[in-house]
Amino acid sequence: MKNTIYALSTVFGKSGVAVIRISGNEVLSIISKITSININTIKPRYAYFTDIINPTTKEILDKSLVLYFKAPHSFTGEDILEIQCHGSKAVLNSVLNVLSSLEGVRLAEPGEFSKRAFYNNKMDLTEAEGLADLIDAETSEQQKYAIRQLSGNLKNLYSSWRQDLVKTLSYLEAFIDFPEEDIPENLYNDILNTVFKVKKNITLHLNGNNVNERLKNGFNIVITGATNAGKSSLINTLTKRNAVIVSDIAGTTRDAIDINLDIKGYPVVITDTAGIRETDNPIEKQGIEIAKEKIETADIIINLYDAINSTHDDALDTSKTIYVANKIDKLDENNIKNIPSNHLKISAKQNIGVDELVEKILEIIKNNFANSSNYLITRERYRIALEDCLEHLNTFSLDKEIELSAEDIRLACRSIGKITGYVEVDEILDNIFGSFCIGK
Repeated sequence: MKNTIYALSTVFGKSGVAVIRISGNEVLSIISKITSININTIKPRYAYFTDIINPTTKEILDKSLVLYFKAPHSFTGEDILEIQCHGSKAVLNSVLNVLSSLEGVRLAEPGEFSKRAFYNNKMDLTEAEGLADLIDAETSEQQKYAIRQLSGNLKNLYSSWRQDLVKTLSYLEAFIDFPEEDIPENLYNDILNTVFKVKKNITLHLNGNNVNERLKNGFNIVITGATNAGKSSLINTLTKRNAVIVSDIAGTTRDAIDINLDIKGYPVVITDTAGIRETDNPIEKQGIEIAKEKIETADIIINLYDAINSTHDDALDTSKTIYVANKIDKLDENNIKNIPSNHLKISAKQNIGVDELVEKILEIIKNNFANSSNYLITRERYRIALEDCLEHLNTFSLDKEIELSAEDIRLACRSIGKITGYVEVDEILDNIFGSFCIGK
């Protein structure tokens, strides 16, 4: 990490303001070369309005705001310079070219700023990944949980479990050094209680986190039903645009079409499927098979049927199925009353009752998937590490040789440490930080 790194932290292109970030030991030298600021009297965290100068030609490149953050009180823990310049391509190219020409300065790799922050103990791996999730957040719920993770919620939880196990390990190792001593009964019970408590908490954490991947990738909602039930019309009404083709010709939708949508902060993937019916058309048959596969893996099924014909599939899993009678605008009041009371009544084309359907979807998500806890397993690697930790704790016993008991706890500690970065985890760092954008 001897090199000083730089990167554009905002999107390259025409904009009012762009931010260039520089981190490393050469920051003060760079300030003296490209500005007229006296580095002997420069104030950290103070905004200077100054010319950005080409040190070779003395040409003024831009008039910018620059801020200096002195190590270790910065994002990376190193000296940092932020240049807030005008966002034209010409300005950006000229400033970035000057920085690339300076000795000991190079373009940052993806995620390198955050990686340096990790190495300098400014954040742990869960906080770094929370930052990545916050950058990628598209809905308010994704934003909420990313901020919680960035604020250290997961770090504190996992660190508390690890600290309990480390304390237990220290007791066991003490008795390894003094094998002639028996473990006192009160300490014996404390060790067993601590391991039991950690096992219980990890198990609850693993079992209660069925929202994590869905919150990242979207809850799967499949709209199914007979042909001409109005599935495509409902999709278009929900998305408020012509996302799929609507036609009175049966079998228009031949394939499953996925549409991403934000339902009151929750990301969902709504799938419009082929109408299920008997057909000799091989293409339509394939579409129907795909629809059946989508139904099997769906989090929520909207079974839409034409209220005029009153046909619906009673064989679906009712725990995740919403029965919806469509085209009620074509029925009189008496016929509407004949629709089962537990079925929602809508007109997709006239946007009648669709808001109630959205509320029902939201209710199912919150009741069946949403976790009231602040702690979500947001990465598959967290789950793998916790399951590995639990496996070691399940094999732990004080009836074994104490060296073997201590090894079980040591391995359990190491598994949790892989999540936060408190062990040697160089082999996973590149995978984590490589997904970041260049200037982050």
